[in-house]
Amino acid sequence: MKGSPVTMAAAISDRPSASTRGSNQMGVRAHNERLVLTLVRRSGPLAKSEISRITGLSAQSVSVIMRALEGEGLLRKGEPKRGKVGQPSVPINLNPDGAFFFGLKVGRRSSDLILVDFAGDVVARLRHAHPYPDPDDVLRFAVSGVERLTAGLSSEQRERVTGLGVALPFRMWEWADHLGVDEAVLSGWRDRDVADELSKHLSFPVHLSNDATAACGAELVFGDQDKPREFLYFYVGFFIGGGLVLDNALYSGPTSNAAALGSMPVSIEGERARHLVDVASLSILADAVEAAGAAELMEWEEPTRWRIPPDIRSEWMERAASGIAQAALSAASLIDFGCVVLDGWMPADMRADLVRLVNARIAEIRIEGIEKPSVRAGAVGPDARALGAASLPLSERFLVDRSAFSKG
Repeated sequence: MKGSPVTMAAAISDRPSASTRGSNQMGVRAHNERLVLTLVRRSGPLAKSEISRITGLSAQSVSVIMRALEGEGLLRKGEPKRGKVGQPSVPINLNPDGAFFFGLKVGRRSSDLILVDFAGDVVARLRHAHPYPDPDDVLRFAVSGVERLTAGLSSEQRERVTGLGVALPFRMWEWADHLGVDEAVLSGWRDRDVADELSKHLSFPVHLSNDATAACGAELVFGDQDKPREFLYFYVGFFIGGGLVLDNALYSGPTSNAAALGSMPVSIEGERARHLVDVASLSILADAVEAAGAAELMEWEEPTRWRIPPDIRSEWMERAASGIAQAALSAASLIDFGCVVLDGWMPADMRADLVRLVNARIAEIRIEGIEKPSVRAGAVGPDARALGAASLPLSERFLVDRSAFSKG
């Protein structure tokens, strides 16, 4: 029976056209290429057979993908490894020159611009100190810094610069009191679209993220890959902040400000309740060191050179650990996670001591009805916010999240 003109037209429009089928195939291929790139980044050099086994892709599909990615300069072959039998295994790894990314961290006392290669290594960096972050000053530094660092690349490398990620504290104007400046000084951030303004001066995409969320993203992309599917993340910087990973993916929330842990109320024994930012931020430690007349012992720009008086260090660590433990347990009461990752702008030994103390405080606090999370040190360190910024264009163009591999 012939259909009506309307029914026939609808039937025709529902059929996939040749161009639609082609775009779908390209989309699948793009996803599979991202899958392979993410796997190699996560696991290191792998043979084609291993990639096929882990991803579930056929050996033929993997061969096609690998040839394409090698041709684009994103992957490169290593030296063949001969076994006792069969053909030698050829490991495939990321080509550091395959792509480059800029990461801009806007801090309360300085801004950092880094250039990162495809392997995740920082190949160049610039730092700009300031008494407080001014939007015009930051934009000038970013644009001139990109030009300066790009000039150090070869012409081929310049063509492989893929984007700039920006990590900065959201609602900056609300932190004027903490920075000791008038609110009007920071009000310029209220109506500025930094990413849009930078994109008008640069030839590649610009991405924006909250600074602590970006640091959590760096832990996902560049950190150890043995972490559980859900974890809470603390970054102890000038102000403490955080991030949240759910089902192997960074959760930023509808306003991109999820896990604003610095705003969580905590209670230190004998004191009124206050926000975590007023207890566990490095600004509190810096103020104590300065009040003791030893400001030169905490060289803010270089944590490895800190020589903080033991009594001041110990008091801050105890209070910070107590606050972080309370915040972690409060969050665990709402979201069922078993792991807390703690990182920060501090020496590695100080971070290790803080992790130990937070674990001890969590063990001491009596709480029923939940499993207490364990705390581990982050794997990225002081560069987490800048590397997290650089991971934004990397993830946008080349990666899939960790949930693409398994639910285990």
